[in-house]
Amino acid sequence: MKLIPKVGDYFALDIGTTAVRVMQLTGGPGGWSLAHYGVAPIDMRVSTSDSPEDQRKLAEIIVKLISESRISASDVVLGVPSDKMFATVVDLPDMPANELANTIKYQADQYIPMSLDEVKVDWAVLGKSMKDTTQNEVLIVSVSNKFTEARLDLVEGLGFSVVAIEPDSVALARSLQPNGAPDGRIIIEIGDFNTDIVVTYDNAPRLIRSIPVGIQAFIKTTSQNLNVQHDQAEQFMMKFGVQKDKLEGQIYRAMETTLDQFTSEIVKSAKFFQTRYPNVPLSSAILSNYAATVPGFGQYLSEKIGLKAELGNPWQQIRVGGADQTNLQPYSAQFAVAIGLAQRGNQ
Repeated sequence: MKLIPKVGDYFALDIGTTAVRVMQLTGGPGGWSLAHYGVAPIDMRVSTSDSPEDQRKLAEIIVKLISESRISASDVVLGVPSDKMFATVVDLPDMPANELANTIKYQADQYIPMSLDEVKVDWAVLGKSMKDTTQNEVLIVSVSNKFTEARLDLVEGLGFSVVAIEPDSVALARSLQPNGAPDGRIIIEIGDFNTDIVVTYDNAPRLIRSIPVGIQAFIKTTSQNLNVQHDQAEQFMMKFGVQKDKLEGQIYRAMETTLDQFTSEIVKSAKFFQTRYPNVPLSSAILSNYAATVPGFGQYLSEKIGLKAELGNPWQQIRVGGADQTNLQPYSAQFAVAIGLAQRGNQ
């Protein structure tokens, strides 16, 4: 990961489990405009495979998507799935940047639960600690060498220059949190196999977690408990969701145990944040991706965790033309990571 202040003319590349997304913006904070974008479906057996054949298929999809999106930039910012990284916020003494870098270099093994020989480590100062003003809060992130090297080989092998690699969770915080919010927000992005939980405050992520439960877990549970095929369970999920008054509540009851386990992890995250920041209230949960599109999920979550649930809007700072608004409507909720990556250039 390279936390650099500016990367110039570049595009964002978000390689997900079931889709690849690209995004290029013009302008800067307060004046972003959509320049180019694209999305292409991908078989999850390809996206999760390390075989040379599947990597070739993935490369072909990326090249075709970039071409069809009319992106001409050669510089790219890559996203890192949250299940491939670890992040923590620690308090460290206020010191010059070079001294802080050395401190983290020699003390990183205290914060990272992996061998330092197997990961790349980077950091960013978030601001003064709320517990001790002589210290700063520092976000420390580590990413597997194996993952980053394979992803770099893939993208640079296509002729592009990777100018930054950033965790998806950091990109989510950038695109979804309201600017200048005086309180904390908990972002919940449900993906296919994992859910990102990011608690933000003062325009920065203060807690980052990934839990191994995604929409596929809910579909599988529904399929097993209702004794229906996977495709039918998926249709039930996306049409009726967790609404107790639909299909006599069968879908909700089929998922109830998994939902309870899922929401308990969100409650743990909220409690951890409020323990560290006792004077910062959590005002709402911001829903993204499947969390924003599964019917009834927001109401269910609000009742369970005691926070107002609101649909996330990653497009809140971006000017989008009328034709693009129409074309993006079916999958606009899926672009939160790509938008966050594309917004990082001048920040």
